Amino acid sequence: MQIASPLITSELIASALTYEQYVQLSTDLFAQGRTTSDDPHYNTPEILGYTKLNLHRMSRLNRLTVVSDELKTALAQLSEPWIWLVLTESWCGDAAQLVPVLHRIAGESDRIHLRFLLRDKNPGLMNDYLTNGGRSIPKLICLHEIPLARPAYEEIGTWGPRPAGLQAHMQTWKTEQLPLSEAVERAQRWYNEDHTQSTQAELLAAITSWSKISV
Repeated sequence: MQIASPLITSELIASALTYEQYVQLSTDLFAQGRTTSDDPHYNTPEILGYTKLNLHRMSRLNRLTVVSDELKTALAQLSEPWIWLVLTESWCGDAAQLVPVLHRIAGESDRIHLRFLLRDKNPGLMNDYLTNGGRSIPKLICLHEIPLARPAYEEIGTWGPRPAGLQAHMQTWKTEQLPLSEAVERAQRWYNEDHTQSTQAELLAAITSWSKISV
């Protein structure tokens, strides 16, 4: 384990959103014609159209995702509390596909405390967790609190911004300079065909590995 970003403090974690608060904020802002970001680039008609679909996908996945028995077993064996801090935004298609799954997985264990931060409200923290130099989300940071005079946090591991198989495709599409709309369509098709299996398999591997590290 290593000490987490110095930007991760008890105050920051206390300010982070629960899943229900994140969904409500995303829904309320969309009703106002906005995403969770203040950046005009993420509040265009096209992006707001994606955001509308994202909210529907999140609702569907939260209802229908079934956590695998293998994951439930791994979660039942956790010996200490973890904080799962996730950087996200309502306009992000990957976040819409993955955040509800993280919520369902975390909900299987009272040892995991899942909280959400908005990427664009926390640029310094996001810059500490780049993917190939990019501010890709969602990004999960698994933390363990160190009981010092002033709480500090150890970073057990990270996951994201998307399953490895899709990440490889995204890199290829980027190299090919595929239009955004086409890349989004292909990514959503990949998620639909995968049925959360890759996400759950990778989280199972991560949880198993992190459990050994944190012993």
